[in-house]
Amino acid sequence: MTSGEPVRPPRLRPGDRVAVVAPSGPLVPERLDRGLDVLRGWDLDPVAAPHARGTHATLGYLAATDEERARDLQEAWCDPSVKAVFAARGGYGAQRMVDLLDWDALRAAAPKPLVGFSDVTVLHEAFAVRAGVSTLHGPAVAGEVFLKDDATREHLRRTLFTPEAVRTLVSPSARPLVPGRARGVTLGGCLAMLATELGTPQARRGAAGGLLLLEDTGEPPYRIDRALTQLLRAGLLDGVAGIVLGSWARCGPYERVREVLVDRLGGLGVPVAEEFGFGHGDSALTVPLGIPAELDATAGTLTFEGPATTL
Repeated sequence: MTSGEPVRPPRLRPGDRVAVVAPSGPLVPERLDRGLDVLRGWDLDPVAAPHARGTHATLGYLAATDEERARDLQEAWCDPSVKAVFAARGGYGAQRMVDLLDWDALRAAAPKPLVGFSDVTVLHEAFAVRAGVSTLHGPAVAGEVFLKDDATREHLRRTLFTPEAVRTLVSPSARPLVPGRARGVTLGGCLAMLATELGTPQARRGAAGGLLLLEDTGEPPYRIDRALTQLLRAGLLDGVAGIVLGSWARCGPYERVREVLVDRLGGLGVPVAEEFGFGHGDSALTVPLGIPAELDATAGTLTFEGPATTL
């Protein structure tokens, strides 16, 4: 495991070659084609990984075998001509392949932006803990939200090319669940994936001093309660500086979800912002992970000490 603040990757520039991988579930081919066209419109040179359009022969919820998906990610990350790696979608499967990656080789390669969310939370955590690289909790390029929402695409584009222009994240829907300010390094992502990572050999030991991002989809309130309770019982939230809550799409009436969030998180004694506009919602901010930031839960802002990527 690495220690200290993660290394920021270089920003993208027009003409850069980028790779699109499917580390988890299979894709809708037409959506992948459209996502690649968007990246071309940004003056990038996108290349789909060899198994990005695949489907596992027997387990149809996987894009390819674990070894094939791991090899696609490994080759993209270690290819010096590739300047960023985008996840085409989430789904399920990153847990199955993350330990097949050669982490010595990944650490030796030059850092680059890794973009994704949902199941890709497993990879965000792995790159932070095992490789010491900051990543981007952002939309999947073959996902419906990326393809239909201009604001989602534009925020990701600016984060990749001109990150100094988006150092302060503001969501019009954000409000304080618990008011106050907190400083720390951002981490987290999909609640269910963070809970299932607990107890695995390479998992993060705790979020002490950090600003923890949490969101999910399709989880009824009692399962959100179960996952949060697991984080609490495992000590992951001990010493957390603040919490930023994103979308809870298809999790039932938000009033019921909010009751769980208040019950499980409201007593921690730290600032908590809710409805911050990242995750599985109809529009999604890109949030850098592994970057020091200040959360103002009362104002609904998250301000980073520096840009997500370097010059």
